[in-house]
Amino acid sequence: MELTVAQKLDALLKLQTIDSQLDDIRKMRGDLPEEVRDLEDEIIGFETRIGKFNSEISALQEEVDRYKSTKKDADKLIARYKEQQMNVRNNREFDAISKEIELQSLEIELADKKIGESQFRIQSKQEEINATQETLNTRKEDLRVKKQELDQLVAESEADEKQLAVEREAQSKNVEERLLLSYNKIRNNALNGLAVVTVKRGACGGCFNVVPPQRQADIKDKKKIIVCEHCGRILADVDAVVEVATTGRGR
Repeated sequence: MELTVAQKLDALLKLQTIDSQLDDIRKMRGDLPEEVRDLEDEIIGFETRIGKFNSEISALQEEVDRYKSTKKDADKLIARYKEQQMNVRNNREFDAISKEIELQSLEIELADKKIGESQFRIQSKQEEINATQETLNTRKEDLRVKKQELDQLVAESEADEKQLAVEREAQSKNVEERLLLSYNKIRNNALNGLAVVTVKRGACGGCFNVVPPQRQADIKDKKKIIVCEHCGRILADVDAVVEVATTGRGR
């Protein structure tokens, strides 16, 4: 059955009333939900940073192990060359072996330098991990407290919110799809969540700009859907008070 414009506006205004009650419940929670999300994101960031530092430390430790292995190989070569020097037949062979010993000694010096540099970087990374972990622990405690506060607020209004959600679902079915899409779009763009408003004291109930008398008369007639020329909200009635069925919850 085709609904009249008056019925469509009534359905929209009732839906807005339910949504406004849901908004009021959520406003009671203040910025807590956003603060919890921000803390969760921050914690993920710190954990990612610590993971990155640990990966860098692992890579640096592998470098240290490689240079230590290089030192061992060089020590073995030096020992072998020194043994060979004991059996040389001339000065040319002696000088050649001495040069090899010198080269391996330089390899050991370079390895020691690289080991020292890597160990210094490992220590620096570990200090960064310790500082980040300390901050992470603080943020985790902040999150625990904020979540506890939020859970308490949610628990206090959970029953009302669930019932309103059921009512909203039912009322949404009373609004034709095209109007519902427009309603949701306007509501999402409105800072106060109002998509459907009444004209009060000659002004739009959403943006408070004056509505001309002739336009007010058209709104009262409810022959067509009229929107505020300033904010685009749907103007449902003039100084109307809509009675919405309740279940005795005292909202």
